Amino acid sequence: MKKNQLSLFTALSIVVGCVIGSGVFVKPGKVLLATGESSTAILAWVLGGLLTLAGGLTVAEIASRIPKTGGLYVFMEEIYGKRWGFVSGWVQALIYGPGLMSALALYFGSLFTNFFGMDPTQAKGVAFIALFLLAGVSAWGTSYSAWIQNISTVIKLIPIALIGVAGLFMGHEPIFNQTLTDPSLKAVGLGSAILATLWAYDGWMQVANVAGDIKNPAKNLPRAIVGGLAAVMLVYVCVNMSLFHVLPKDQIALLNEKSAGAASEILFGSLGGKLISAGILISIFGCLNGNILTMTRVPYAMATREAFPFSAIFSRLHPKYGTPFESIVFKTICASIMMIFLNPDRITDIAMFSMYLFYAFLFIGIFKIRRIYGKPATGSYAIPLYPVIPVVAFAGCLYICYSMVAGAPIDAIVSMGIAALGIPVYSWMEKKKMLALADAIANAPQVEFAATKRVDRLTEELFQMEVVMEVGAGLTTKVVGPREEEKQLS
Repeated sequence: MKKNQLSLFTALSIVVGCVIGSGVFVKPGKVLLATGESSTAILAWVLGGLLTLAGGLTVAEIASRIPKTGGLYVFMEEIYGKRWGFVSGWVQALIYGPGLMSALALYFGSLFTNFFGMDPTQAKGVAFIALFLLAGVSAWGTSYSAWIQNISTVIKLIPIALIGVAGLFMGHEPIFNQTLTDPSLKAVGLGSAILATLWAYDGWMQVANVAGDIKNPAKNLPRAIVGGLAAVMLVYVCVNMSLFHVLPKDQIALLNEKSAGAASEILFGSLGGKLISAGILISIFGCLNGNILTMTRVPYAMATREAFPFSAIFSRLHPKYGTPFESIVFKTICASIMMIFLNPDRITDIAMFSMYLFYAFLFIGIFKIRRIYGKPATGSYAIPLYPVIPVVAFAGCLYICYSMVAGAPIDAIVSMGIAALGIPVYSWMEKKKMLALADAIANAPQVEFAATKRVDRLTEELFQMEVVMEVGAGLTTKVVGPREEEKQLS
């Protein structure tokens, strides 16, 4: 693609398409439960969107100043060095990617069993089947995964539009200032609620990767980010208000990921509700497929740069299908382990917390870039309201991380522990490289000696083939060796 060919409308579409996914269907109950009150729950969705917006505007300039593919991993490496770039990639490979895959598989299993009236205890089995099936499709060939992705992307917009609009006009429940009445439903706090919304807003990082391809990026990129995320926020708020208008608040908190399906049955009847629920299922199935397609490639991408343990294994492609088979298997195993021990809401909190730890460093990294390289050139994209926007993004990250540490300290410690484990792993890898280099240097004289002997042998053969012309009564030729040459010519 030629540079600067993406229009403002295309950039807006990328923002909306990358962000809107399964979260709007599966997180309203968790957000409401965390806040304990409907108005505060809606506020959490707005604040989550604003934090995402500040992060997107900040990373857009970082991406334009570091025009390399690889996202967070490459940005961290360029700003803070290879060690911290590796640690961020390590977390994506072991926590974030498997977390997305496992949580989506578990949500799918829960909704699938509910849709077909199966025993809820079978939900985890269905989740494993979905995970292994799509991992197999991804290993079989990228084109098959892309086909699934294209269909599910179109279908996912149907239930969002129908529930978001119909619920506002056909519901009868009060929307605002409604407190949960069930004493078993205890509020956790606004920070936990915002963390839950970030799952729904996840995907915004991909927007920054097209900064260099947008027409007039200085004007159109911030417009695309602001306009696109504002549209997403509006959609999410409308869907939540619709659910609040249709279902009692305690029921939403108890049903959680099943609340959208329950609301659709009230709005559109049994058959219509089933169709909407089927659309939600397909949407989540498509999100799972998309994450398997992209996230399983992270170890492979790092291994091709010799920046992942056992790179010789993970850098291979399947000889027949051309896919990173070992990387897919590895990420699927990690996701399976999470599915065995954790519930999907807990997994998503851990995944988002692990990423926002590094997002915090990334957001303040813009100050280092500005200090070293100065302001962006005239006509290039620059963060609006600098330095307010990156400070807001950084402060939001700190608040989210603090809320996680205070509300779920064990999960936070485990996440940080896995991240910290990446430091000695990186040191071990670097030590292996240094030892390999030392061996190469130590063997260099032997290699040189062998090469010298080979040259001498070739020279000897050339002398053996040399034809010496003897002058006499007639012209004769004689093949001689190198030691005879001087004697024959004398």
